[in-house]
Amino acid sequence: MTNKMGIWFIAIKTKTGTDVFTERLVKELNKRSIKASVTWLPQHAEYAPWIVSIPKAPAWATVVHINTWLHQRFIPPNLPVLATLHHAVHHQDTKNYKNWMQKAYHRYWIKYLERRALQRANKVVSVSKFVSESAKTELLDLPMEVIYNGVDTNKFIPAMKEPKKNEPFRLLFIGTWSRRKGVDLLPKIMDKLGCEFELLYTGKRKLHKEDHRTTPNMINIGRLEGEHKVIEAMQKCDALLFPSRSEGFGLVAIEAMSCGLPVIASDGTPLTEIVIDEVNGEICKKNNVDSFVKAAIKIRSLKLDKQEVRTTVEDRFSMNNFISSYIEKYKELSNK
Repeated sequence: MTNKMGIWFIAIKTKTGTDVFTERLVKELNKRSIKASVTWLPQHAEYAPWIVSIPKAPAWATVVHINTWLHQRFIPPNLPVLATLHHAVHHQDTKNYKNWMQKAYHRYWIKYLERRALQRANKVVSVSKFVSESAKTELLDLPMEVIYNGVDTNKFIPAMKEPKKNEPFRLLFIGTWSRRKGVDLLPKIMDKLGCEFELLYTGKRKLHKEDHRTTPNMINIGRLEGEHKVIEAMQKCDALLFPSRSEGFGLVAIEAMSCGLPVIASDGTPLTEIVIDEVNGEICKKNNVDSFVKAAIKIRSLKLDKQEVRTTVEDRFSMNNFISSYIEKYKELSNK
């Protein structure tokens, strides 16, 4: 049966984690002899869909897989649709971290797109319970199944060498330079941690004046192009510092855990579905600098075993669990 399935992805290229999600899913399906491919649309297809040509669905496709931000004009009328909810941008907590343009765009455009996509979909999957609950409150109360994202534990592995005892405890931040990701908290946290701690962070762009400041123990490692660069950065560090205020899932967190890094993250986010205190990281009070400082010091003193940190990923967020769950959904739709 699986060989007769054909999964066609139509997606907008965003250079974010949703691209990684699609690319990994297509690759893994093909490895399992299930025909799958993606048609990428330009980014302006999101906000100006009427000027982008509608691609034709392949003759072999039995299911089309979409992101809920895709405009209805691109969704083929004659194929069953699986829609994945990746974000919770309509959640009430996100309002404080958007400018007026983002608020308007999400409220008057993205909410419209998502509602139409959800109405059209034959099956809806969300990437976390947090996203599912938010969507049922803010969009449409429809049946939704949670399928957590997966990580290749054969690629994302701990470093072979242990850090020298005299080196600073090295934290890592990977993410876009935005207030939603909590980047304005990073210099405040690192100020209080002092010289015994060091933060490697991915490159930033200009925001508000108060966001320009960094501290001597913060090192800009630029944009990480490709999985190998992400893995390389993770293998150099001791823990992931992730003060994000709003996430759909937090793929970078399970990638870090797979590399043996405990994760320091915010409450009130889907990270509470991933991080277990004193087992694979610490959950902190959102926006609370002191909470993050205490957590970093605690993680350093705990000296968590890297393999034990990996166990959460191996048990719950493996690539095999991820792919197998989606294949079951594709089978159900292909048999309709």
